[in-house]
Amino acid sequence: MTNKKNNSLIISAAITTFNEENNIVDCIDSLKKLTTDIVVVDGQSKDKTQDLAKSAGAKVISISNNPMFHKNKNIAIKNCRGNWVILLDADERISTALASEIKQTITKEPKENGFWINRSNWFLGGYLTKGGAYPDSVIRLFRNGKGILPEVSVHEQVSIKGKVGHLKNNIIHFADPNFERYLVRANRYTDLTATNFHKSQTGKGTAQILFYLVVKPLMTFFNIYIRHKGFQDGFRGFVWALFSASHYFYAYSKYISNKE
Repeated sequence: MTNKKNNSLIISAAITTFNEENNIVDCIDSLKKLTTDIVVVDGQSKDKTQDLAKSAGAKVISISNNPMFHKNKNIAIKNCRGNWVILLDADERISTALASEIKQTITKEPKENGFWINRSNWFLGGYLTKGGAYPDSVIRLFRNGKGILPEVSVHEQVSIKGKVGHLKNNIIHFADPNFERYLVRANRYTDLTATNFHKSQTGKGTAQILFYLVVKPLMTFFNIYIRHKGFQDGFRGFVWALFSASHYFYAYSKYISNKE
């Protein structure tokens, strides 16, 4: 699968999905402020994601749900035909203000080949403003052929050939519309970290146990809640700091309990 640019098409959108029937239509609709060339790479969802995406006007490509889901994102990128690509997750939305800024930016033929965009993260009924959760900048807009994901880490950014700028308006991120959804995602990410522990053959001695079960969680909580002023977000800031701090506790516990 390779992308054949359409010189008359200014921008395309790339989305990857797996069981996102509750998000995909709103995501696609928000992108229609920018383009109708929307590519969805779906990891063989068990729900109505594919049908809904097709009905909403997207081109849908069905492939296996690779644990390194950035591989699927790269496939979506390679199937975009526009001169520029906007990369979104299904739980993200493009605001009217951001769509307008993107249009104005790329029509001026900027010297940059990519742009950081801040994200407003919704958590427990409101947007997080502190605790390192904002601005949560990500590279999501880039010139076609100049951006690709390295496929090394699930937290990596798009690698850009050339200069990178920064837009002013935000992507709206509804990763955790409720706490149940947050716990599902947390479980997935701790599984990935536990797998990385296994691949790197992280030790299982007393020093490592103390570090990942005690020291690392305490350091993380302090950084989020105190150093980055997570306490200013009230109750949601405390919960965000507490459960973020527990990430390595749960991931390492999964790793050391694995008999492999």
